Amino acid sequence: MSESNVVLERLEDQIQWYDKKSRYNQRMFKGMKTATIVISLSIPLLAAYSSYRPIPGTLIALITGTLGAVIALFEAIQQLNQYHHNWITYRSTAEALKHEKYLFLSNAGPYAAAEKPRTLLAERVESSVSQEHAKWASSQEQTSKTQGTPGKDQH
Repeated sequence: MSESNVVLERLEDQIQWYDKKSRYNQRMFKGMKTATIVISLSIPLLAAYSSYRPIPGTLIALITGTLGAVIALFEAIQQLNQYHHNWITYRSTAEALKHEKYLFLSNAGPYAAAEKPRTLLAERVESSVSQEHAKWASSQEQTSKTQGTPGKDQH
C-alpha cells in the first residue's frame, strides 16, 4: 500500500470515528435533556391534575419522588459521561480533519509549498488527533477528580 493511501485511509478513518462519536454524543445529550425537560414538566402537571381528580397523597408522593429521582439520574449520567462536551469536541476535531483533507487534496494552504505534502498531512492529522486525545484525557481526569470516579477509555 502506498504512503498516500495509508495517510488518506488513516485520515478517513479518523474523520468517520469523530463524526460517529459526535453524532452519538449529540443524540445522548439531546435525548437526556429532552427527557429531563418532559419529566420536569410532568411533575407540576401531575400536581395540578390531582387537584381536579383526587389521587391518594401517598401515590402522588411516590410518583413525583420517582420522577424527581429519574431527573437526578439523567443529570448525573450526563455529567459523568460528558455528552455535551464530547459532542462539541468530537465535532470540532472531525471538522478540523475534513479541513486538512480538503487543503491536501487541493494542494492548498501549507501543502502548496510543502516538499513532502503527504508527510505533512500525516504529521498534521496525528497532531490534531493527539491534541484532541490529550484534551479528552485531561477532561476525564478533571471529571474524575471532581466526582471521585475513574475515567473511561476513549478509542
